[in-house]
Amino acid sequence: MIQGLTRTGLGDVGTDENFLSLAHRYGFRSVDLDPMGLVERHGVAGTKELFRSHDLLLGAVLLPVGWQTTEEQFLQGVTKLASSAELLSQLGARCLWTDLLPSVDENPALFMARTVRRLRLCAQVLEAFRLPLALEFIGPMDLRIKWKHPLLWNLHQTLELIAAIDRPNVGLLVDSFHCHVAGHAASELLKLRPEQIVHAHLGDARKGNIETIDDNDRLYPGEGHIDLEGFLRALKTLGYQGIVAQEVLSPRPVVDSAESLLERSRRGFDKVFAGAGL
Repeated sequence: MIQGLTRTGLGDVGTDENFLSLAHRYGFRSVDLDPMGLVERHGVAGTKELFRSHDLLLGAVLLPVGWQTTEEQFLQGVTKLASSAELLSQLGARCLWTDLLPSVDENPALFMARTVRRLRLCAQVLEAFRLPLALEFIGPMDLRIKWKHPLLWNLHQTLELIAAIDRPNVGLLVDSFHCHVAGHAASELLKLRPEQIVHAHLGDARKGNIETIDDNDRLYPGEGHIDLEGFLRALKTLGYQGIVAQEVLSPRPVVDSAESLLERSRRGFDKVFAGAGL
């Protein structure tokens, strides 16, 4: 598996160029970011060289389509998706991703019908460029009850959505934190097929009732009580060889230096990967 980073939990890493440099310095092999700024400054060839020279892969890129907004905004986004996908394909992006609303105020049936239609259209565009679309369920109780109807907050519901979308390039973004607070043991991942997992996030959580752990209440890998070793072993057993990227959200502003947080991240990855026998 490929150890990667997102910007979350790292404080002020500065420019994307500096982010790449720091990720390389601390031994990570991929970064999840929107590369468009890099392309504007360096061009496609220059951006590819930046990744190559830092021995990094471009991981998951946020789907640049407002599929949860109005039909007009959605259509505006989808008309530009092909050009974005072509560029991301040239840069070697591993996938595009989006998260799912764990609750909604509107009629759930109408919301689901629109979600299936819109995400299917996005997937069809990406399919032409051999790019997968990863869907991430959001598990914490604080967001499940934020709106009137709980929806799409666990693994099983997300798999049903993927089946309804019915495109071969749509799969899961499995997040250790969201699996934990949704009540999914690592053993549940073993029921999946390896091709169903597109991308993975790694984060930890404090000890306690999972229903009291908020979305932004996360810990660095190895500093909490999630069975991250079991999570990683399950991915290995499935044959997953993709990216496992750190994602840590905090209820308070991060004041530590990026270097100290990257050292902390490095220690956490070393600990849990060694514990998983990887």
